[in-house]
Amino acid sequence: MLKNTTIAIQKVSKKNNASCLLSTGITKTTRFNKIINTTTKRSLNTSNNIINYHKTPVDELKDDHTSIRNGNYGNFYHEKLTIEKAKDLQTKPVWETLVFGKTFTDHMLEIDWTSDKGWTEPKIVPYHDLSIAPSCSSLHYAIQCFEGLKAYKNGDNVYFFRPELNANRLNRSSARLGLPNFNGEEFLKCLAELVKIEKDWVPDKKGYSLYIRPTVISTERTLGVLPPNSAKLFVICCPVGPYFKSGFAPVKLLADPQFVRAFPGGTGNSKIGANYGPTILPQIAASQKGYNQVLWLFGADHQITEVGTMNIFFYRKSPKTGEKELITAPLADIILPGVTRQSVIEITRDEWKQNVSEQVYTMKEFIDDVESGRMIEAFGAGTACVVSPVSSIHYLGKDYSIPVPAKEESLAIKLWDKLMAIQFGEENHKYSHNIEDIISGKAVFYQ
Repeated sequence: MLKNTTIAIQKVSKKNNASCLLSTGITKTTRFNKIINTTTKRSLNTSNNIINYHKTPVDELKDDHTSIRNGNYGNFYHEKLTIEKAKDLQTKPVWETLVFGKTFTDHMLEIDWTSDKGWTEPKIVPYHDLSIAPSCSSLHYAIQCFEGLKAYKNGDNVYFFRPELNANRLNRSSARLGLPNFNGEEFLKCLAELVKIEKDWVPDKKGYSLYIRPTVISTERTLGVLPPNSAKLFVICCPVGPYFKSGFAPVKLLADPQFVRAFPGGTGNSKIGANYGPTILPQIAASQKGYNQVLWLFGADHQITEVGTMNIFFYRKSPKTGEKELITAPLADIILPGVTRQSVIEITRDEWKQNVSEQVYTMKEFIDDVESGRMIEAFGAGTACVVSPVSSIHYLGKDYSIPVPAKEESLAIKLWDKLMAIQFGEENHKYSHNIEDIISGKAVFYQ
């Protein structure tokens, strides 16, 4: 409970009072205690280190105080949104030439926050460079988090795919860093307004989409490692092409136990920048050895956790029952709760009535499944690629081949077809939301 945490922090502060005064000043201890003490009526879900103060996801979406920053909310409401349109619009690129994350649209959404006044009124403005001080704590201590979701066009309609999950996850990531929270429904309405303005930037081709990047950063000028007193939420957009430009291309993975993506008690279940920068070096090493991605392992038993920036699934025949089952790592503080991950699980289990198991799965078990012929297929799942088939895993000097079934027999391709149909509004589904319905308040989330 946070009450105990408060006592512990106070004890440590008293014990190290002299060093605290010398290093950062008494205000550091005072600010920490002031913020922590406001949370004594709330609690942390310590079983998996996920901050959770809500009985249901709907409650979470409507709340703006998941974070320990429990103060004045301010003016972050859709009805107070202002729009300043760009005078000089860019020429749209040829969609087929798009490179991920290189082309940005004409406008962005921007909201500032301070601890005393709360959020400013949201505003859509021309895309511009940010001006922040070199002492800004987000530059020094990675006090920043982000999201990734897409908008899909079908005729005159533009759709979001389960954006409420992204809003709630961004709020949880912000809470993990001591950043402020916002009302998820108000945020999604403003987000839909941004995409409505940028509607011509949403490619009208199947497989193409508008990638949306919400980000929250500390903007406080300080070198103290402190919960920030000022922050900024901004959203930028970029059109993107299909992940596989020339059809489904299975990937080869490198499983190297010396690299660890996340650890218990850390931030592996939050979408923060500090989780991603350290993965660059292992990815370079994997590429140099001829592999496409890194398979992240954890623990002495080499548990399989994630692949690259995706969750990973294995489809096999159960060694106990012989029945087919889809397995993936259970959510914990080392696993990111992916939107595509959750969708794959729910569709396979609830709509198709197939066996799905969230369980710890080790490299030893994987090798046994491969060598015994029980492995059917494996694939990663994420926003960028939807699903990505895996053809082999290199582990401790040996390549282990994984079957890649024909299209008509592949669960991965069946899921890819299903998810794409939902995302592009070809199938009327509770996961898909027209941006006009979000703006008007007609959209019903978490059905």
